[in-house]
Amino acid sequence: MNHLLVAPLLLPLAGGALALLVRGLAAERIVGVMTSIALLAVAIMLFGVAADGAAATYDVGDWPVPYGITLVLDRLSATLLLVTAVLAVAVAVYSLGGADRRGRHFHALLQFQLLGVNGAFLTGDLFNLFVFFEVLLIASYALLMHDSRPERTLAAIHVVVLNLVGSVLFLVAVGCIYSAAGSLNFADLAERAASLPPDRQGLWRAGGWLLLIVFALKAALLPLGFWLPGAYAAADGAVAALFAILTKVGVVAILRTGTLMFGDLGLGPVLFALALMTLGLGAAGMLAARRLGGLAAHAVIVSVGTLLVSASLFSAAGLAAATYYLMHGTLATALLFLLADRIAAVRGAAGDRLEAAVAIRGRAALPVAFVLAAVATVGLPPTGGFVAKVAVLEAATEAGRAAAVFPVLLLVSLLSIVALARAGSTLFWKAGPGVGEDTEPLQVGGKAAAGFGIGLLLLAVGLLAVFAGPALEHAEATAAQLLDADGYVQAVRASNLARGGH
Repeated sequence: MNHLLVAPLLLPLAGGALALLVRGLAAERIVGVMTSIALLAVAIMLFGVAADGAAATYDVGDWPVPYGITLVLDRLSATLLLVTAVLAVAVAVYSLGGADRRGRHFHALLQFQLLGVNGAFLTGDLFNLFVFFEVLLIASYALLMHDSRPERTLAAIHVVVLNLVGSVLFLVAVGCIYSAAGSLNFADLAERAASLPPDRQGLWRAGGWLLLIVFALKAALLPLGFWLPGAYAAADGAVAALFAILTKVGVVAILRTGTLMFGDLGLGPVLFALALMTLGLGAAGMLAARRLGGLAAHAVIVSVGTLLVSASLFSAAGLAAATYYLMHGTLATALLFLLADRIAAVRGAAGDRLEAAVAIRGRAALPVAFVLAAVATVGLPPTGGFVAKVAVLEAATEAGRAAAVFPVLLLVSLLSIVALARAGSTLFWKAGPGVGEDTEPLQVGGKAAAGFGIGLLLLAVGLLAVFAGPALEHAEATAAQLLDADGYVQAVRASNLARGGH
């Protein structure tokens, strides 16, 4: 049994608990940053474990399927663990610049958020997917209200209400699926789906479509994604950067259940149409944004739409393009949020509003970083975003969807360029009198910490472009494994039989 597989859950659980118990912000910072770095080291090791192509499993408590909690590590979950860990280190270190002073227990909440996200990526059981969703959502509510500003509290209330509805629907879906199949383990359900009696097919289909609604809400897919721009734009910059991974939890849940259990429900065409509309909504929001944080929030909507346009094809090429874009899009949009936070800190009362204000002089790194982040977000060459969008267009052509995808994706890219170019010119060129000073002066080492967080994400985005060839090969192998439902089932069954299960 590979006990390392449970470390992405135990590390943030222990780190979050310890961060609550220690006295003083300095001690909490040490715990938070060191736990995030340890998590990154574990994610790198697990990425190597998954690279051999065989899914690894861990039965918590050594209980066999379908009675116990099963964790499954494959290429997709290993990739997501690595992206999440890179993001965690960047946010944890960046927060040392002052973001963690704006409210209590930032580092503890960050670790509990990571616990829920990692659990959602690793779980092999539908009910425990619900549990990990609730863990990450509870942490996200507290992080969204971190400094108790009225607009953040209002946004958190909206998110809480919507997700409570989603949680109820999730439980109803779980009940329908369990009533139909008598199990909630993914591998078990994949086997039983093909042999359900006719009188249970209705419950099975109802459960599948309810799950799609819940996951679409989590992923902010139109028409259920209107909550995201307001919530992410209201959040603190470091918190919003961490939230860049949350929509991907919903996307991955759609991919996992769609390829394993619900391939016969006809999800693809519905997802494809909604994804195209989501792209349009995101581009319109980017053009209409009056704050850089709001523009970044709508860029997240665009990334979700692009992801699901490709993933909804449920082809090897489509899933490979989605996997590569998932890595790039998550890191690029998180980078935009951190930059929005730093730019707001040096523009006085104007904050990150897209209006002429004091000049940002003596900080050449900020405009350079913004240009690089904007180019990566839009997907201009030679960035990984360009590679990803070419892969998406090729997948659409292969699937016979080029006529729908080409004009929408290219128009959205053009509108995104216009929105980001206008934002950059307003922030850095249309300067009024005076020179910007930090509204929240950084402590000793704080500037280096903030720079490290931004620099780490820039480095990660750059490496995805430099090593686009190996990254695409990995994405293709991930897609092939994701489509191999029998291989997933056999890996879980092999582990189960070795422990005396049935």
